[in-house]
Amino acid sequence: MSLQFLYRILRGLFIIAVVVSLFLLVYFLSSLTYPFIIALILSFMINPLVNLLEKCHLPRSIAVFLVLTGVVAILAGLLTLLIAEIVSGTTYLASVVPTHFKTLVYYIETLFANQIIPFYDQMTSLFQNLGAGQQETILSNIEHISERISTSVGEFIKHFLENIPVIFSWIPNAATVIVFSLLATFFISNDWYKLKRFFSKILNKKAKVSGQTVLTELKKALFGFLKAQVTLISITTFIVCIGLLLLRVEYALTIALLIGLVDLLPYVGTGLIFVPWIIYLALSGHIKLAIGLGILYLIVIVQRQIMEPKVLSTSIGLDPLATLISLFVGFKLIGFLGLLAGPIVLVIINALVKAGIISDIWNFILGKKTA
Repeated sequence: MSLQFLYRILRGLFIIAVVVSLFLLVYFLSSLTYPFIIALILSFMINPLVNLLEKCHLPRSIAVFLVLTGVVAILAGLLTLLIAEIVSGTTYLASVVPTHFKTLVYYIETLFANQIIPFYDQMTSLFQNLGAGQQETILSNIEHISERISTSVGEFIKHFLENIPVIFSWIPNAATVIVFSLLATFFISNDWYKLKRFFSKILNKKAKVSGQTVLTELKKALFGFLKAQVTLISITTFIVCIGLLLLRVEYALTIALLIGLVDLLPYVGTGLIFVPWIIYLALSGHIKLAIGLGILYLIVIVQRQIMEPKVLSTSIGLDPLATLISLFVGFKLIGFLGLLAGPIVLVIINALVKAGIISDIWNFILGKKTA
């Protein structure tokens, strides 16, 4: 092994150690300063609007205040509208659920009387004809299954009850984070260009150029990602709304909007609404509607899987194949959350490549001088 090759290995290990250390440091610091990271992202996003108001001869502090007030007002309005629609839908459900529940109870009674009890009698008769050893084996297996079910249910109830105080304790913490994030957003946005000049002074020319390129790419990717999510949610909402109208479901628009919002959840998605709804309709005897919703749910899933790589690649500016690979690798590594993390990592790598940072690191490993 040549000395030059050994130096390359050592430099490569050094780069890996630095990257891992930076990752751990960022992870640790972000757990302590995440309200200010949120504020930095918000300041970055609202800066174009603030600049626009500044051009109207408004002081920057007033412009920041107006933009923040507008953002909070819009979010509060959307939340109020959503709550109003949910209350309206809940009032409707409160009037129709008792009737459906009676139908469900009647269906279960009929099922027990006509199918389960005769089946139980047949199993009992068959069990009595078995030998003593076979009966003992079956009973021990039933006891074992019952014990496992009761243990699982008990643990679930225990964890659920233990997490209730955690959920309630999260509310004041969330309120604190929101307040600190909004205040920090105001101060960071108000001093945006002062901070920019400060960091510009302490960085050399190459670091400034590379940093500007990375920020530009991340900005384009961030707004592109938001655009992609809005597009995907809009498509899902439109398909669900049309499907529910064709199935003559009441409050189709409200349900479609709710399903569109739920589509943001990485683990459950639209299934959080569709699956319990379909099961309930099937058990209560509304087979045609259950089949219709099942077909609609399948259409939503298929269009999401087909459209997501294309929409993400178009909005973020990445190659469709690379986006599809990032989605698959992310899913395999960390599950459904990887569908979100995969494209983000790809965006960061793409930004680092365009900024020349990856090539500089590679040249350092090879021992070449960079310009």
